[in-house]
Amino acid sequence: MRETGAPFLLEPGRPGFPDPELALEDPDGLLAIGGDLSPRRLLSGYRMGIFPWYSEEQPILWWTPDPRAVLFPADLKVSRSLRKALRKHPFEVTLDRAFDAVIEGCAAPRGDGLGTWITPEMNAAYHRLHEMGFAHSVESWEADELIGGLYGIAIGRVFFGESMFTRRTNASKIAFVHLVRQLQAWGFELIDCQVASEHLASFGAMDIPRREFMSLLDDHCERPGVPSPWHFDTDPTEFLW
Repeated sequence: MRETGAPFLLEPGRPGFPDPELALEDPDGLLAIGGDLSPRRLLSGYRMGIFPWYSEEQPILWWTPDPRAVLFPADLKVSRSLRKALRKHPFEVTLDRAFDAVIEGCAAPRGDGLGTWITPEMNAAYHRLHEMGFAHSVESWEADELIGGLYGIAIGRVFFGESMFTRRTNASKIAFVHLVRQLQAWGFELIDCQVASEHLASFGAMDIPRREFMSLLDDHCERPGVPSPWHFDTDPTEFLW
């Protein structure tokens, strides 16, 4: 039960979510409050198109915005300048080598104020999912220094992007292009970008209705996943001509 115009209240230890179509329109996509960050609840949420996003001083907030920002791997756009940078192979890019360090990089304070939503509780929850083979990281390296990366959740052949960070020009962008092309090679059909931004749109991300997004999850989350840990077996520059 809930009051009109209020999110649903979830109880810790009782995984499950209301119908995403019952999410609020203002703020867009807020569905529920409370619960916990157990692996069972998180995976159930992602499978239904629901993700947690909240600040440290807030209770857990669960969101499912409409429309939903997504990227279809085959539609990836790479700017001329980024293509040029990729061909120079400026950084080493790896998968699942430094998951905890990537989350710490994403959580570090930035000039734009982003990243602070990755609370210690969230960090621990995604570390558990990484140990279970569901959460994955992509790392950009300069010598032995981690200079950028991103992480997200994979269920079936859908990748749910969570956050990225960079400490060098193009470090996270190059990591992202490597990931998208590898996902395409593995037969992934969908990357969830959650909420639209100019940065994501520059890569080809687009908004689709939540109902369409849910239908795509039904189609592709049930497919066999890629065993963990992940490793690159393709070169993204092969796709650039």
